Amino acid sequence: MTDALSFDITSVDDVAANRDEVVAAVEAHAGTIARELAILQGGDYGQETFKTRRGTWTLKYEAGALQYLRFKGKSGGETYVVSTKQPPEPKALATAMQDYPAFVEAYNDHVESLDGVLDDVPTAFPAVTTTEEIVAQRDQLVSTIREVADTMAGELNRFDGEYGTFTQRVGGTRWELKWDGPRASYLRVGGEGGIYLLSQYEPPAAPDVRELAGDFAAFVEAYNDYVEDLEADLATVSFDDAG
Repeated sequence: MTDALSFDITSVDDVAANRDEVVAAVEAHAGTIARELAILQGGDYGQETFKTRRGTWTLKYEAGALQYLRFKGKSGGETYVVSTKQPPEPKALATAMQDYPAFVEAYNDHVESLDGVLDDVPTAFPAVTTTEEIVAQRDQLVSTIREVADTMAGELNRFDGEYGTFTQRVGGTRWELKWDGPRASYLRVGGEGGIYLLSQYEPPAAPDVRELAGDFAAFVEAYNDYVEDLEADLATVSFDDAG
């Protein structure tokens, strides 16, 4: 029975408390290093490795906060001095902490090595060419295309329904005009995933307008041919008076 056992069991409370005190102090101190590294590297997530005479330290941070600090000795084995999981074993922590000052020194050397690295970087840059004239030309061309396309949409709306699409191939490329009422909803070149010369959202890129504007006339001609063919077909319709 357990009541008969009289062996003394040494409490680990004091050792654990000392361990937790050391880990908390390191977490606060190394947390400062983590924030400085996040600022230096220009991101909220990352890690950095520092070599010392006794081993290697790896510090990882997430959202600018210390995620873990790991020590790997040259003789083997690794210790997570700080982690989000479990605290380190006291003896391993004691071994790692003997090298902690060297880790801080390695970090300081790393930062100091970057001092002056940007001194010779030029801050005088060439003048930026304005796109104002190009955009104005683009908008003028698009406005003209819009005016013609809306005219086509009005006619299509009048004889082909409230809304729909008119498609033709120009030089082997599919052109599609969609209308909704008397106005063009979009003019797309190249099918699904193609280029929108007209849309309800943003204007097309200037290079696309330059490339496709010349073919727009052929698309309008294809529309005219479509209307003429339709008129010719309707002209041949007759009613037999004899019933």
